[in-house]
Amino acid sequence: MNEWSRLRDALPRFDDIAVRERRGEMAYLSGDEYKLYGLDDATPDSLVSASSDLIDAHCRRSGFGIAQYMERFRVGRSGIVRLSYLPLASADGVTSPIVQVRGRYLRNSQGWACESELAQEIASVFATPNTWVLISAASMDVDAASGEVIVGGGSLSPALGDLEVTYTAGYTTVPEAVKQACAKLTQNALATPALNVSKQRIDRMYLEYFADSLMDADVKRLLAPYVAQRLSS
Repeated sequence: MNEWSRLRDALPRFDDIAVRERRGEMAYLSGDEYKLYGLDDATPDSLVSASSDLIDAHCRRSGFGIAQYMERFRVGRSGIVRLSYLPLASADGVTSPIVQVRGRYLRNSQGWACESELAQEIASVFATPNTWVLISAASMDVDAASGEVIVGGGSLSPALGDLEVTYTAGYTTVPEAVKQACAKLTQNALATPALNVSKQRIDRMYLEYFADSLMDADVKRLLAPYVAQRLSS
C-alpha cells in the first residue's frame, strides 16, 4: 500500500445524508440537474456535495443563501467602509439588510468632525473608552450593490474610530455561474484517476487534497464575481 492510499484510508468518511446536508445547505446541483449540466445521472451525490464545499472555501462563504454576517472596521477619515459579503439582501419580512450598527468613538480630539470647542466638549461625553454604543442604521448611507457604507453624522458629532455592522446578504437562488462551476469541478474530479471516485464516498477533506488541480482557470473565472473580499479589520 503506497503513502497516498494510507492517507486516503485514514480520512474520515461521512454517510450520504450527512454529506448531502452540508451543514444545512444542499449541494449546488440537485440530482435532476445533473444531465442539464453535463453530468451523468450516476454521478455520486457525495462528489457533487464535496465540490460545493470546495466552492464555499474558494469564495470564503458558508453558502450562497441569505445569511447574517457581522464585521468590524476601522473608520478612516473618509468615513467609508465596505462590507465583504454581497449582494446585501433583506431577510423575509424585513425591509433593510442592516440588522444592527455599533460604534466606538475616538478618544482624542484630533479625529473629530468639527474642531470647535463645543464639538470637543460633546465628543468627550460620548467617547467612553472601549465602549460600543448603538448607532441608528438610518444615519448610514448603504449601497446594497457595492456594500459601501458611508458613516453619517452632523457637524457636532464625535468621530467614530471603530464600526461594527451586522447585516444580511446572499441569494434567493444559487447563481447560474456557481452551478456551472460545481459541474466543472465535478467533471474535473471524475477525470482525475487518483481520486478513484467510483469506489468510495467523497468528502471535502478528501477532495481538498486535489483542490489545486481541480480548481482550474475556468472554475476560478466562473466564481470570481462571488469571492468575498474581506477588507474588515
